[in-house]
Amino acid sequence: MNSPAVTTQPVAAAAEKPNIVFVLTDDMSSNLLPYMPEVRKLQRQGTTFSDFVVSNSLCCPSRASIFTGRYPHNTGVLSNEGPNGGFGAFHRGGEERDTFATALQAKGYRTAMMGKYLNGYSPTDTVAGQKPYVPPGWNQWDVVGGGYQGYDYKLAHNHRIESYGDRPKDYLTDVLSEKGTEFVRKSAAANKPFLLEIALFTPHGPSTPARRHENAFPGLDAPRSPAFDKLPTNAPPWLAGQDRLTQREKNTIDRKFRKRAQALQSVDEMIGKLRNTLTRAGVADNTYIVFGADNGFHLGEYRLKAGKQTAFDTDVRVPLVIAGPGVTAGRTSDAQVSNIDLAPTFQRIGGAPVSSRVDGHSLLPLLDGGSDANWRTTNLIEHRHAASSPGDPDNNGGESISPPNYHALRTNSYTYVEYGSGAKEYYDLRTDPYQLHNTVRQLSGARLENLHDTLTRLKNCRGDGCWSAGNP
Repeated sequence: MNSPAVTTQPVAAAAEKPNIVFVLTDDMSSNLLPYMPEVRKLQRQGTTFSDFVVSNSLCCPSRASIFTGRYPHNTGVLSNEGPNGGFGAFHRGGEERDTFATALQAKGYRTAMMGKYLNGYSPTDTVAGQKPYVPPGWNQWDVVGGGYQGYDYKLAHNHRIESYGDRPKDYLTDVLSEKGTEFVRKSAAANKPFLLEIALFTPHGPSTPARRHENAFPGLDAPRSPAFDKLPTNAPPWLAGQDRLTQREKNTIDRKFRKRAQALQSVDEMIGKLRNTLTRAGVADNTYIVFGADNGFHLGEYRLKAGKQTAFDTDVRVPLVIAGPGVTAGRTSDAQVSNIDLAPTFQRIGGAPVSSRVDGHSLLPLLDGGSDANWRTTNLIEHRHAASSPGDPDNNGGESISPPNYHALRTNSYTYVEYGSGAKEYYDLRTDPYQLHNTVRQLSGARLENLHDTLTRLKNCRGDGCWSAGNP
């Protein structure tokens, strides 16, 4: 299948280059959307992608794919820590030199990165002779190393360190909200196109809400989907031995879900403030607003406590909402889109060229109500098992489980997983949307061979070749 027709102009051609505001949450599962009224408003005014699947359900591999438009097997960022993980791997591999930020800055955009970058980045470290280090492509850099607690952190404001305490006004999401709105105002006043990414640490654990939201949603419990506290039939070995959740564990899950919803209230308020600022600055009609997440999260599904990294939809299918000039309002698309598609989308919006080494494709053909029929049919999911250190913020107090190495295919109709151990899973999403019946043993040899061949092509693809590999 040929690539979808794209243009270097935005969906709705404008005399001026459109602006981009990109809000990225951390560990946000789709079942939290009902608690975000500003995001629901954005859905009514834009397009929601119901099958937005991340290339790896772990922070750093996913974020590296977002920045570059490339799968983890091409960025070399396969985990959060170690030689193939985090900021270190991204920096050493030279990936920072070819991102959507560098591309848009070269086209005259003012660019700002705020919040969370990649695990292992610290404002107090000296990198490439800089302290704090600011990667290529960013005009403004307001980035925190470990901001998970929401208070008591250091922030790199370009090449200067700012320290914040535990006062209500120091709450990280609120600080980023103020910095983001100021950046919008100054950029609009300078009549310069801008790209603003605000990457939150929310609702990642410990999911600290702003103090004004600490009592929100009293009595709210985690959803009890059909997968809650259930094992799939023919579960893979790493999962098959999971015990049923105890009542104490269920209570903890409910408390964590409530805190996650509480913590997202400040994010939702921030989106409202950013949109009001865009309107007052007179640039709302020429600005794309993109809301998404780096990966999903499970809380009780499949008898797993707090965590991610699996190929289940809880972990890989995450929110993506886009509104802006020419974008169809109130539409839901089930096209198989991926986080590798964000960088080329941003670059096409800004009229920047997209390198042939980019694995993803611009979403612009899907944003004006165009047919999903010519889009890719198959998404690739990758996972590299990595032992979690006690200091890893994704350890979740020891609750998180990292499955063995796997690669997976995700389409509208099925999920297929191959583990390095030889184990396999196949879920028919048309009849089993909660992925509770692993029917891989019922597949014919020819069907298994076809799935394996498709997966092999995708997990080895590079650049333009990934499009044809994703359309078997």
